[in-house]
Amino acid sequence: MLEPPKFIENDCYIGSRSFTWLADMVGLSVDLVNFLLCQILALFLASLFRSVLHPSKVSSKLRHTFALSIGLAFGYFCFGQQAIHIAGLPAICYIVIRTQDPRIVQRAVLLVAMCYLLCIHLMRQLYDYGSYALDITGPLMIITQKVTSLAFSIHDGFVRGDEELTKAQQYHAIRKMPSALEYFSYVWHFQSILAGPLVFYKDYIEFVEGYNLLSSPPGNGNLENSKREVVLEPSPTKAVIRKVVGSLVCAFIFMKFVKIYPVKDMKEDDFLDNTSVLYKYWYAMMATTCIRFKYYHAWLLADAICNNSGLGFTGYDKDGNPKWDLISNINVLSFEFSTNMRDAINNWNCGTNRWLRTLVYERVPKQYGTLLTFALSAVWHGFYPGYYLTFATGAVVVTAARTGRRLFRHRFQSTQVTRMFYDILTCLITRVVLGYATFPFVLLEFMGSIKLYLRFYLCLHIISLVTIFILPKFIRGERRSRTSNSNGNVRLSGSGNVKDAVTTNGGSPAALTAGNDLSEDGEEDKHAQCKVHTPTHQQPAAALHNTTEQQTSEQPNNVNLRPRPQQQQQQAQLEKKQMPRCARDAVSVPHDQCEMDQLSSKLKEKIEAETKNIEEFIDKTVTETVSGIVEFKNDLMRDIEFPKLKLPGSNGGIPLDSSNGVGLRKRNISSVHDNSTDPGNDTADLHHPLEENGAAFLKKEIEVINAVVQQAVPAVLSNGHAK
Repeated sequence: MLEPPKFIENDCYIGSRSFTWLADMVGLSVDLVNFLLCQILALFLASLFRSVLHPSKVSSKLRHTFALSIGLAFGYFCFGQQAIHIAGLPAICYIVIRTQDPRIVQRAVLLVAMCYLLCIHLMRQLYDYGSYALDITGPLMIITQKVTSLAFSIHDGFVRGDEELTKAQQYHAIRKMPSALEYFSYVWHFQSILAGPLVFYKDYIEFVEGYNLLSSPPGNGNLENSKREVVLEPSPTKAVIRKVVGSLVCAFIFMKFVKIYPVKDMKEDDFLDNTSVLYKYWYAMMATTCIRFKYYHAWLLADAICNNSGLGFTGYDKDGNPKWDLISNINVLSFEFSTNMRDAINNWNCGTNRWLRTLVYERVPKQYGTLLTFALSAVWHGFYPGYYLTFATGAVVVTAARTGRRLFRHRFQSTQVTRMFYDILTCLITRVVLGYATFPFVLLEFMGSIKLYLRFYLCLHIISLVTIFILPKFIRGERRSRTSNSNGNVRLSGSGNVKDAVTTNGGSPAALTAGNDLSEDGEEDKHAQCKVHTPTHQQPAAALHNTTEQQTSEQPNNVNLRPRPQQQQQQAQLEKKQMPRCARDAVSVPHDQCEMDQLSSKLKEKIEAETKNIEEFIDKTVTETVSGIVEFKNDLMRDIEFPKLKLPGSNGGIPLDSSNGVGLRKRNISSVHDNSTDPGNDTADLHHPLEENGAAFLKKEIEVINAVVQQAVPAVLSNGHAK
């Protein structure tokens, strides 16, 4: 039987101690028990939120009130009197948002939120230095991301024109000031208050009001198409079960190995003096890996909670299956089997990557982008010196990894055997480098980290510096040719690459330093990663990835949000305007579209093949026995045609698929939320020939939807028709 690790009771924890008896029974500290109880309860409440409180059944005000009330209750239960900070920081920032000029509101909110957060970080280090207990700084870090991203979106929507904005900024721009209820619901909603993930304001409001699915599949904006679509809500069953099971597995691994490789032993004199260098490397690698599984557990469970409430749908994969990874924070397999630092960084803490990218990297002059992004990421984590040692070490090893990749990778691409050898070798090296670079992040102490680095003889630091400054003088890298595309973007191409072309317009000059020119790693900035976040102690790579070039050109086939062929024409029109269709399209590229080396890709394919039978088993059995946790639906999100459906009260009725009939269409989301219209939006749903004004259009659409529900569609629609 698994013996749980014995955690040291923390006297500074002021949350609820009602379940101390349970903590003693399972061998965990009471703060962790409280966290787990809240997350498990949130998983069940998420099902209630998605079914009983569906936007087609209740008003958005009720959904807002329920979400923020439960979130505040969780905060007080877990943090006691410290929960005042959960209310204090967003309250002050809301006052700033409502009182300051939109031209400066983003800077004012960023300054206020960061100062508040840094004060709490400093207080924690003074009264509870080096503690691993659940602390208020974790939720405050997430709240800081929310309020600052909201302020920047308000600035973009009220001050800047669309031609000045990137795709992500266009998508997230807000042109209607949030009400107090909407704002505090966004900040405190129970799905992400304890462990994230970060949800951008526009995504959250559309989710609460029932419009989130309407903006995901392209197609209903073309009024020339005589066939209208009825968009049904896809079921998150598979995604929720997969993530919950993965979370439990990660928790088991963490509890099994954390007592075998405790982090605190790395600063003991006996470990430093009486162990070999190879064992020290092994221990650092295993200890940091164990800590990572704690965050895998928390992030996967939080993601499952969001999905179970209906939040997180981002479209379809190539097989037509719904994807629920809009706000996912972690890709465990892609991270653990990454063959280079780029892939590792891309798949860790994705929400913080998006936040740092949209707030800093895309807004500041390119020559300062790397430095300022690194600075914000560093201070956002706190003042522990171990964080800064990790950032500095990570910056060096990431730069060296790119240089070494340019110098050596193409030499191993001639045969399949050499390619596989290169993939396996780089995968193992990446594991060692991650342990070497990240142990200060979990050790926290400056002197303890320096002592261990000296016992390592600073060998990876030395190897990295040699790779950056000396090897390029003696070893010839991959030869490249420059070409230009129609947009004037310079492309670099070379032999032996799976993807060897990246655009260099907007690239960071810092990425070209230390003898490092643009290589096949350039496409790593499809995610524009900046890194790293965890509420307390986690992987380092934060802000390090911004030493790479920003930003590769996005290709139309990078995001598969269209499972049906008839939507391709409308898809092309949207791409021609370069307007983002969804948050996924605006802020990132799917991970399966990134350049992945063969090892990790093949491992993922094998695992997916082995789990296919399990998913089929879930479809056949779980749907018959489980009815309380998630709401099951079959064959959802498909085109539905009702050729014989008659409108109520009409003489003879009008078929829905008739070009003269009134069909179901998506509303113009921007006009609903922003109270404004975009005259350049050709896909706007505002000029149907049978409608003389907006009121008549709304009345007729409601009649059609009600007719569909009454006669043919027993499933719950997600387009908020009750509103």
